[in-house]
Amino acid sequence: MQLDECITKLLGCQPLNETEVRLLCAQAKNALSRDANVRSVRPPVTIVGDIHGQFHDLLELFRIGGYAPSTNYLFMGDYVDRGYYSVECVSVVVALKVRYPERVTILRGNHESRQITQVYGFYDECVRKYGNANVWKYFTDLFDHLPLAAVVDDRLFCPHGGLSPSLDTVDQILALDRTHEVPHEGPVCDLMWSDPDDRLGWGISPRGAGYTFGQDISDKFNHDNGFDFIVRAHQLVMEGYNWTHEGRLVTIFSAPNYCYRCGNMAAIMEVDEYLSSNFIQFDPAPRRGGDSGLGIQVTQRSPDYFL
Repeated sequence: MQLDECITKLLGCQPLNETEVRLLCAQAKNALSRDANVRSVRPPVTIVGDIHGQFHDLLELFRIGGYAPSTNYLFMGDYVDRGYYSVECVSVVVALKVRYPERVTILRGNHESRQITQVYGFYDECVRKYGNANVWKYFTDLFDHLPLAAVVDDRLFCPHGGLSPSLDTVDQILALDRTHEVPHEGPVCDLMWSDPDDRLGWGISPRGAGYTFGQDISDKFNHDNGFDFIVRAHQLVMEGYNWTHEGRLVTIFSAPNYCYRCGNMAAIMEVDEYLSSNFIQFDPAPRRGGDSGLGIQVTQRSPDYFL
């Protein structure tokens, strides 16, 4: 399989054929098998939040942030669902991981699961584009092998969602069995689903999975594990990034105008070799191809709630 040719094809918004996807996922399983549950990442690195199938916005992200291998990337999950190009988005990030395994890190988000993708678009997109569910099965089987979190230079902790009352240390995350569907509860679920909150302590999440956690929880986890702060994705933030817990946690969201209607900016986070952070905000790319002319209206109000 010619990975460079596949990446060029994908960056031109041409999906791989079914055989190419099967071969890509097989190679990706081998690459991911070398990554621990918590992958250690060396700076400099550019950290990316939710993408959600918005392929032209992903191309805009690469145009702004640079292409691998010139730029090292840490993608924090949620490549699929909601947008129109989940197949292309997940294909290109997986292909980049296989081609540049030491320069690209891809994590699991709560949408990298069989159950969620059957509800929020990825399954239907695969069937529509390929005529069957095989490609969906190849990718969702691969999702079981994605790491649960990353650590940048032993000082930044990067899960997709948040913390868990079952996990006090990174060593406990390293000991988990990750090679299965995201469960409905427990530590793996919490890493994918939990959110920071203004209230202290642990709380019941309105999402129906994971927990909310306060600044006291973030402070203790950071202190006990030697982290400066937590970097996570998972939540729409209107400016593309948002600091909370008095600078001990930042949320990154990289899908501008989420669902083609939320009116939010997106952001990526550049971390240099000295762990200094720079946030680059960006607006949606001009709409091209299949999603033009669909009567999509942009609203500026913040949505009530999204997964």
